[in-house]
Amino acid sequence: MRLCLKQIIVSLFLLLGISLCHTAAMAQEAHGADVIPLHAIVVGNDTIPVITLAIFDVVEKMPKALRKEHERWSRLRNAVYVTYPYAKSASRVLKDVNSRLATMNSKRERKEFLATKEKELKAQFGNKLENLSVYQGKVLMKLIDRETGQNCFEIIKELKGGFNARVWQTVAFFFGGNLKSDYDKQEDKDIEVIVQELEQYQQYRAYN
Repeated sequence: MRLCLKQIIVSLFLLLGISLCHTAAMAQEAHGADVIPLHAIVVGNDTIPVITLAIFDVVEKMPKALRKEHERWSRLRNAVYVTYPYAKSASRVLKDVNSRLATMNSKRERKEFLATKEKELKAQFGNKLENLSVYQGKVLMKLIDRETGQNCFEIIKELKGGFNARVWQTVAFFFGGNLKSDYDKQEDKDIEVIVQELEQYQQYRAYN
């Protein structure tokens, strides 16, 4: 009788232990949107998640000279990425304007057409261009010459006359700019590298 009772008690504790272990295991499981599957190892009675971190390099602080060069490059790269689309647009607009003007014989007709086009461009690009920094404006003038084959002074002189070109040149001078800025692949080789990078990136996006 005692042996039978002992067996019942042992069986009861075994069942209770199994039940408690199952309940604890269920309690440790996450439910709903927070479920994140992880690898784990069991150490004794503990289950420990194992996460493999990405490999990274620990490097020494960048020297001052190299840091300055990195800052200069980053500033230039940002300016090219911001202004290059405007330079491409300027090239398309100039070709369109020149082709339209070639069909007009009347000075009045040409003047009215240019005035209308100027209003359209101000409405489309005015606010965006006004938000450019002086540095970005300088880079833009270089890129316009690259895309059109004419510097900004020549374009204004051709479309608006020499007086207007000189006025705008004076304004640009006071803001540290120069409408006669020409693009030179050797002098502006850093800009050229960034433009080529941007072109490749755009081709990659278009292809994919």
